Amino acid sequence: MSFFSFRSAPRPTSPWLGLFSFALLLLLSACAKTPSPPEVPVQAESLRLAPLTTPGLFPVSGEEAQRLSRALSPSAQGLSSWRDMEFAVDQSLAHAKLTPPSQVALAGPTRNITYAELVSALTTFKEILPRLDAEPGLLTERFRWFRVGPDFGFTGYYEPELAASHTRTARFRYPLYKRPPELGRHSRSRPYHNRHAIDCKGVLRGRGLEIAWVEDPVDIFILQIQGSGRLRYADGTIRYALYAGQNGHKYVPLGRVLREKGLIDPDNITMDTIRASLAQHPDKQDELLDANPSYVFFRLADTPSLGSMGREITPWVSVATDKRVLPHGTLTFMSLELPSPQGPQPYHALTLPQDTGGAIRNNRVDLFCGAGERATNIAGELNTKGAVFLLLPKEML
Repeated sequence: MSFFSFRSAPRPTSPWLGLFSFALLLLLSACAKTPSPPEVPVQAESLRLAPLTTPGLFPVSGEEAQRLSRALSPSAQGLSSWRDMEFAVDQSLAHAKLTPPSQVALAGPTRNITYAELVSALTTFKEILPRLDAEPGLLTERFRWFRVGPDFGFTGYYEPELAASHTRTARFRYPLYKRPPELGRHSRSRPYHNRHAIDCKGVLRGRGLEIAWVEDPVDIFILQIQGSGRLRYADGTIRYALYAGQNGHKYVPLGRVLREKGLIDPDNITMDTIRASLAQHPDKQDELLDANPSYVFFRLADTPSLGSMGREITPWVSVATDKRVLPHGTLTFMSLELPSPQGPQPYHALTLPQDTGGAIRNNRVDLFCGAGERATNIAGELNTKGAVFLLLPKEML
């Protein structure tokens, strides 16, 4: 059975997504179109896939591809129809077309996959979207499926929403700062002020750098981990806090700090347990947050932030990946389990790698869960293994 060892062609990467992804594994880990999934997840049958530990790209038989495709449902991804994926497909297609068709997207010892093939796959997929609800078999008629090994680790990220004020009040006492003008003169070898200096010593106070005020410093910490989020003001206005820069200090996961200090169950590190641990030790909160010297600055906008393609991303469709393994422009099928109050639930989805993350390395996937309570809960708890498949057009193989 042939396989490829992946190596991605060099591509520009977003500078800001390096903070949030693996943080969800230890802390929790930006930007949407299409409706969010229903509050009660659509139940799906487990595909019972054997674990794959061998690196490579392995052809899937036609029968197995049919079994996999039958597990798909647009409603499981918050879509009323597969036609609702057109916006997301257009984003990947436009990005992939910027690369010369002959450029290698995935390189292997026996055969290279070019961007021409990725464009062809997306073009074919877009063509069949209007028919896919009624003819799900098109996914196996038009595409050859390959399983990517070894299996991937899955985490999730989301778009937090914070209550905010334009001015400082008794309730809203904690500032979100915009990028200081002198930040560009600093570097990794000579980083800017750390978290303790900014939040506890107030080195930026009184300089007019505050862009909004919120009520909980833990919410700011989480917003910095996610990289962007929504601000909801008392009059109902929504604005977006978007990544504008970082202080140059290395990120230290708060979950790991709590674990090392014996303040959290090491086998149950989620957003909720981290919040609970901080609430149980209010006298130590500043010290614990300061253990992560990394600090993110924001800018206000009226529209959501963009993925590393420079384009909007879509909840439950867009994923962040290591572009050396799954570059932007690939069409993928992913099978994993999502956390829920009823226990892990099978989740099978057609996905599009459209984002990156500094902690997303090798065979890892960060699933964009969107905004809202369900997205927050799933992204904060998702930490599992799952299977990833690549779909390529048959006519080019």
